[in-house]
Amino acid sequence: MQSLESGALEPTKAELKGLSFGARLMRFLPVYGLVILTVILIGLFSVLLPNTFPTMLNLRSIVSDKAIIALLSLGAMIPMAAGRIDLTVGYGIVLWHILAISLQTLLGLPWPIAVAVVLILGGITGFLNGLLVEVAKIDSFIATLGTGTVLYALALWHTGGRQMVGVLPDGFYALNTTFVFGLPITGYYLLAITIIMWIILEYTPVGRYLYAIGANQRAAQLNGIPTRKYVIGAFVASGTMTALAGVLLAAKLRIGQASVGLEFLLPALVGAFLGSTTIKPGRVNVWGTVIGVAILAVGISGIQQFGGSFWVEPLFNGVTLLIAIGIAGYAQRKKGAEKR
Repeated sequence: MQSLESGALEPTKAELKGLSFGARLMRFLPVYGLVILTVILIGLFSVLLPNTFPTMLNLRSIVSDKAIIALLSLGAMIPMAAGRIDLTVGYGIVLWHILAISLQTLLGLPWPIAVAVVLILGGITGFLNGLLVEVAKIDSFIATLGTGTVLYALALWHTGGRQMVGVLPDGFYALNTTFVFGLPITGYYLLAITIIMWIILEYTPVGRYLYAIGANQRAAQLNGIPTRKYVIGAFVASGTMTALAGVLLAAKLRIGQASVGLEFLLPALVGAFLGSTTIKPGRVNVWGTVIGVAILAVGISGIQQFGGSFWVEPLFNGVTLLIAIGIAGYAQRKKGAEKR
């Protein structure tokens, strides 16, 4: 059973042929509407909050806070491209950031080995999710919800409800705390991963196969695509990305606790869903996902600087998720009607 469908709605050259400049502009407006809205919000908050919003300090804060969420969103969008959903991005980061610390403090492992172990475990978890979805034929929503709940239970068992603390090497802290050209290094991680994923998904057979599977798995199978292998691979990639986000979160917080991490699930999924409404509306895409996270970051930062209460962020995320799903659903129905 497929949880999601993908199918791009960006205008083709044939559709644009013969249209006036104004008509072409209107045709592209829905494609880049979220990008335009992000720019408008940045301009609006910069004018209304000139002393706090358009500052390097605020930019550093946004990059530091949202880079991990952006990594989770990019990880979640890989299975989405294949028509699946992975909820372990929110649950897995709880266990992985705890293990990244406890493997060093309790077992005395060097930090590079501890990081490698966490990344491998993340990939194994993704492989298990892929088996549940493709071999056991469990819907991806249910399978990853079950796996994620188990991971969260393991985190609670491992910590016993206590914080994991200890003195960690400076090299491990530097994974998150280093600044390059005045910006947190996590922003550069995000940029590098974004470019790599963009190239793979847009310009290699792997990306075309994933989108083909998400659009119509049966048709992809009939065209000779080994769908099972690619779907499992998508979950492995998602699990590894989640583990990487957990490592960076551990380097940032310097403590591990089971109460931290679940709050990342909703904004990560919101970013991925918003990504399907822009750049290439109608299907999840890398740059759209980055823009989706950016508009969340800009909107929440501006609202909080206006004095918004602590409940503003989850409210903003929830409402934005509903809007994103509604827009994506409308786009799919519109595309279907045009085909008919």
